Amino acid sequence: MKTKPLFIVMSAPSGCGKSTLIDLILQEYCDIVYSISCTTRAPRGEEEDGLDYHFKTKERFEELIKENAFIEYAKVHDNYYGTLKGPIEEVLAEGNSMILDIDVQGAAKVREYVRNLPNNDPLKIGYVDIFINPPSLEELRARLEGRGTDAPEVIAKRMANAEGEMARAGEYMVQVTNDDLTICFKRLCDLIDAYSGRM
Repeated sequence: MKTKPLFIVMSAPSGCGKSTLIDLILQEYCDIVYSISCTTRAPRGEEEDGLDYHFKTKERFEELIKENAFIEYAKVHDNYYGTLKGPIEEVLAEGNSMILDIDVQGAAKVREYVRNLPNNDPLKIGYVDIFINPPSLEELRARLEGRGTDAPEVIAKRMANAEGEMARAGEYMVQVTNDDLTICFKRLCDLIDAYSGRM
């Protein structure tokens, strides 16, 4: 069965389970590829080039900016982060789908980029963006505190960020609430099946 290759953009406040959901999607669908971002920061711990990030020098990253190689990029704390256009085009050309894990600002840049593409561009044809909501801000706070990894001021900052991100959830084509991981994952699979024509 021929399915439409999707370009899936997914965002969520910290603590909403987005990474877990993406991992589950990648296990479920052998034709969905995870988009690996580029960065100029140094690898941390066990991170590997080409697996966690594509690690670039600042000079090379700035060359790529001049070449319009990025769909979106940003400078965060003196380091660049960005998503290359080439790998996404290659994956879609092979008939597979690409999933991108990105924050609200990055997603807005991707959306703007896609909006300006010609209507027959595969990235535009297959584009779908999804925002994962927590059941409530109280529940999100409980999850972040339950992790036991963040100081109170870090949690306060994440909560403030979450409110700002959730205020922009309406910019996304689809919103899904992660009140129960299994149910939320099922909803996401149903969405992917519907958009790609697997139904």
